[in-house]
Amino acid sequence: MLPTDLLTVGELSQRSGFAPSALRFYERQGLIGATRTAGGQRRYERHVLRRLAFIRAATAMGLSLDEVAQALASLPDARTPTKADWSAISRRWRSRLDEEIAALEALRDGLDSCIGCGCLSLRRCRISNPGDRIGALGSGARALPATLRGAGRMHHGGHRPQAALAGPGTDPTGTGTGPTGPGIDPNGPAAAGTGCVG
Repeated sequence: MLPTDLLTVGELSQRSGFAPSALRFYERQGLIGATRTAGGQRRYERHVLRRLAFIRAATAMGLSLDEVAQALASLPDARTPTKADWSAISRRWRSRLDEEIAALEALRDGLDSCIGCGCLSLRRCRISNPGDRIGALGSGARALPATLRGAGRMHHGGHRPQAALAGPGTDPTGTGTGPTGPGIDPNGPAAAGTGCVG
């Protein structure tokens, strides 16, 4: 098996864990590319597997598909991306990922204390937020980092497929990053960065 081998839709689906409907969706969004055989069948270069692993990892971290598309647009089209290409994306996203990590740590460490949500149910609330004074600052859990209380943020990057995409093989709840189906584990493992994600 060589890096230059072309994969069918089924092979790419099996190896990446994404359903064929999701692969077609990401292709329509310009996140991955495919060639066509003389008979019109899709064929994918093996480096597309890395793009898909990147998509899964990034959206699992809460990044939107628009952000993912912007990052992937910086990769070369005429050749297989190198370690240096992926390193450049990693450097650009380091501060964003550091913010995500800090926010998750704050969530982990702060749920047993007052988070400024206005519930006033904890003893700490009477000290930290008497009479819900924090409510004057705006809606949401004001003591949590802004990253965790963004109004538009949803699981997997907040992307909701258009209603026209609804149907067999799509995510009817609108909580994923696009079509789902057999072979997709929305919480599946993936890794991003410059190391191996395959």
